[in-house]
Amino acid sequence: MQVNLSNTTALVTGASRGIGAAIARAMADAGARVAVHYRAERDRAVALAERIGRGAQVFQADLGVADECARLWEDVLARFGRIHALINNAGIARLAPLAAPSAEWLAGWDETMAVNLRAPGILSRLALAHFLDSGGGRIINISSRAAFRGDQPQYLAYAASKAGLVALTRSIARGFGKSGVCAFNVAPGFTATDMAQDFIAQYGEAHATGDIALTRLTTPEDIAPLVVFLASGLADHATGCTIDVNAGSYVH
Repeated sequence: MQVNLSNTTALVTGASRGIGAAIARAMADAGARVAVHYRAERDRAVALAERIGRGAQVFQADLGVADECARLWEDVLARFGRIHALINNAGIARLAPLAAPSAEWLAGWDETMAVNLRAPGILSRLALAHFLDSGGGRIINISSRAAFRGDQPQYLAYAASKAGLVALTRSIARGFGKSGVCAFNVAPGFTATDMAQDFIAQYGEAHATGDIALTRLTTPEDIAPLVVFLASGLADHATGCTIDVNAGSYVH
């Protein structure tokens, strides 16, 4: 079996590093033209787009700002004309101790929800309108095992936002399948990325590896091929599903 995404365009949010960068590389390797989204790391995004080729271009937006989410979609659509897959990968995990001042805790909650859940909601709404007018498409959301098993008390907002993303995915799948739109959820566990370093620094690497069933941490490259497969149309009858990629640390 060969996955061929030639003549398709995919928007990958948070693509300048980590899981997003691995997804962008894998999508391009399969033939897709990739819209590489970044918030601040332009140099890394540009280097990635140049490396993967196939007409990849970079797009900047702060997904914590609602208007910029909409602008991102419109910019990509204006540049490429057609988008076939939306991969909502961008996410943040803000440390928010329960003992923090209320205003500080609430600010972290709101920021996390804005990036991790509101932004995918806005982008999915715009994608749905485009897909319904253009013959269909696929939305792939990168959630987390935390959506199902919970997380540390300092990361309540992160777990809650990822659980909301699962519900968003399932609702899209149920509501728009007959119109040619499929939606999938990929739920990684602890993954070896730059973002994970804060957690390792706080809790130690043994905490990250202690409950997995395999001999090494999951890497972004373990996740990317599944996203390519879901974007290909070969798994459309799994619409609405969640695929666990957490080295056996949580299987729901």
